[in-house]
Amino acid sequence: MAIQGPIAIGFDQVFPHGCYLVGDVQQVKDFDASTATRVVYAKDKTTGLPVWQVSVVDADPEAKASQKSVTVKILTEVQPVPPPPLPGLPFTPVEFDGMTVTPYVGQDTGRLAYSLRARAMRAPRTATAIPSTKHTAPASASAKNATTNTATTTSKEIAA
Repeated sequence: MAIQGPIAIGFDQVFPHGCYLVGDVQQVKDFDASTATRVVYAKDKTTGLPVWQVSVVDADPEAKASQKSVTVKILTEVQPVPPPPLPGLPFTPVEFDGMTVTPYVGQDTGRLAYSLRARAMRAPRTATAIPSTKHTAPASASAKNATTNTATTTSKEIAA
């Protein structure tokens, strides 16, 4: 039996040490449809929703340098709003809900890669993403409100 479509996976399985948002949310350009005088933005082929992207750094200390930075694509009608930054941290910790994984072979590299998707980006429910903290930190109401109705896609390339 062949598995078809995305496979459900938990955030803790993908990012057991957490992950951090770095950079800004940007709308993805459709380079095939754009011209020198007109920019066209990408839309998801399945949902028709605009595609946004952010860079995330995997906090796994054993991850290879080439696998630390991951681009997360977010499918939503409006620009996603990241959770508020935490004082004293250079990057904003984030978590994703409703994650799925789809393995594929990268056309450019011939290596195994994974497309990760989620239905929402939010502030972590616990402070486990912060190395020096072991207690539970409440998520802010504004972070919860800002992360509804989103879906994300991430590609992690793994050497075969």
